[in-house]
Amino acid sequence: MKVLVVGAGAREHAICDALKDDVDLYTYISKKNPGISKISTYHIADEGEVNKVAEYAKENNIEIAVIGPEAPLGKGIVDKLEEVGVKCVGPCQSAARIETDKSFMRNLFEKYEIDGSLTYKVFDNTKDLNEFLDSYDKDVVVKPVGLTGGKGVKIVGDHLKDNQEAKEYASEVIDNAMGGFAQVIIEERVIGEEYTIQAFSDGTHLAPMPAAQDHPHAFEGDKGAITGGMGSYSDVGGLLPFLSQENYDKSVKIMEDVITAIAKEAKPYKGILYGQFMLSAEGPRLIEFNARFGDPEAMNVLPLLSTPMIEVCKGIVDGKLAKVEFKNLASVCKYIVPEGYPETKYAGEVIEVDEEAIEKLNAKVFYASVSEEDGKIKLSSSRAMGIVAQGESISEAEKIAEKACIYVKGNVYHRTDVGTKALVDKRVEHMREILNN
Repeated sequence: MKVLVVGAGAREHAICDALKDDVDLYTYISKKNPGISKISTYHIADEGEVNKVAEYAKENNIEIAVIGPEAPLGKGIVDKLEEVGVKCVGPCQSAARIETDKSFMRNLFEKYEIDGSLTYKVFDNTKDLNEFLDSYDKDVVVKPVGLTGGKGVKIVGDHLKDNQEAKEYASEVIDNAMGGFAQVIIEERVIGEEYTIQAFSDGTHLAPMPAAQDHPHAFEGDKGAITGGMGSYSDVGGLLPFLSQENYDKSVKIMEDVITAIAKEAKPYKGILYGQFMLSAEGPRLIEFNARFGDPEAMNVLPLLSTPMIEVCKGIVDGKLAKVEFKNLASVCKYIVPEGYPETKYAGEVIEVDEEAIEKLNAKVFYASVSEEDGKIKLSSSRAMGIVAQGESISEAEKIAEKACIYVKGNVYHRTDVGTKALVDKRVEHMREILNN
């Protein structure tokens, strides 16, 4: 079977790796990813030119396309591919609004009375925005309505000193139409521990994956700017050390209710639904949805798949998704980034990656925003690669991943604390304090 994966990052490399042994694999990538190019027939072009992607798929008799990034989904890549007879793992444009239009997502919760929503308001002018924040006495989160690559959210008490600074940043979002909308969402700040549950969806049924916890802050100890994610871990049993089965199940129920609501408001949602939750004293609260795999969380769960990925894809596109099985192991992903990221002066520099040594440790490399030129791997200004390992415990997987990171040489950095016992224990203790207050 001919399968096309669209996207050139680490998430897409993980998808390709999960498919490569069972399909005739094609990829449509914006730059030469060193990992993807080795395992696929690749075509380098702009993934956002959705008509051209559809033309390429038709010319090559592609049967199923798996869409990695959110931007092409927002441009209607699935609609275009389906017009030329290609079935897709990814939602159509109207259903992808669950990610591309955050106000659409919050309105679904309101209209269908779905549990777990946050208090929120959407503003399109600074007058109403300022009046609201002047009268609101709790800390808030400021979010652009559209896509900002995971870097547009700012939180009072973290990135912003107070609601006065929130007003200034929110005004900037509106004035600059950040994320493509001259609107901003103001949400209540919920205290707790964040976690992610990803699920496959055939439009009616969900097959949830193991929970994972991302580390979005750039520096160790959860300091620094919010990034696209510096690493993540998952645990044996599919839960997390601070997440009970009951709260996992509640989170999945929220996702199931949203899938039902999307089918009523748009079209049946076929693809991957990513739920980012906050476990609070009141239980799971939904922070946001993404219309695709998370990056880095895809790298935690896809290597654990026991069910062949192609069988999952067929189940999604045919509306016959069955239970999906995963190995009962923990996983840790550590992201290697240019020194100084998210600001760096090392873009364009060559790095050395000893893949053989990494694989000998039973770890994997998933290449992200690097390019291969003349057999050399060059950094960009963004994340370079995820190093992923599995183990019988988070601690065991972390130790393997940390050892593997030494085989990447150059002006690079990674958070050595991701997945460590000290940081995981800190999360557990934080949750215990919240629940006991």
